Amino acid sequence: MEAFQKHTGLVAPVDRVNVDTDAIIPKQFLKRIERTGFGQFLFFEWRFDQSGAVIPDFSLNQPRYEGASVLISRANFGCGSSREHAPWAILDYGFKVVIAPSYADIFYNNCFKNGILPLKLSEEQVEDLFQRTAKHENYKLHVDLENNKLTDDYGLHIEFTLDEHRRQFLLQGLDDIGLTLQHADAISAYEVKHKERLAYK
Repeated sequence: MEAFQKHTGLVAPVDRVNVDTDAIIPKQFLKRIERTGFGQFLFFEWRFDQSGAVIPDFSLNQPRYEGASVLISRANFGCGSSREHAPWAILDYGFKVVIAPSYADIFYNNCFKNGILPLKLSEEQVEDLFQRTAKHENYKLHVDLENNKLTDDYGLHIEFTLDEHRRQFLLQGLDDIGLTLQHADAISAYEVKHKERLAYK
């Protein structure tokens, strides 16, 4: 997993509350066995109509948000089913940071396991980001995970908090497997001793 220390990215808004995982990646696309390639289906039923035509009013279809890597949304983002395909789709589309006032717990945890930084800010702070995104063309945020700071080019300065264990996951580019492999020598030593004990029985 790629380490995350600092990131500067174009911001795209999805101005809806209770964005569930079926909206993020609809169930008909869950048959794929790879972890990649889901980005093309992100928010599929909001981006395209039933004939497959692009819905121009949806934010991610607007040219000004092309190439965005920071997603802002409203409360209870990632609710619904626990499908890990939701963060896969977000990451594969190109988003490295999601900002919302609150998240469903399973989605929130899955983000860290897949190299996505999900920031929790207050309702007022998120509203301010929506206003700034609407006001400034090509609005970007600078995310500094090393110092827990969020800034822009217009005077914004927010210090955020994050569970230190999860923060270290991202800073070091570790998922659960990577964390376990940090103790590979100790595991190997234990296995050798365990085999020796079995040999004496």
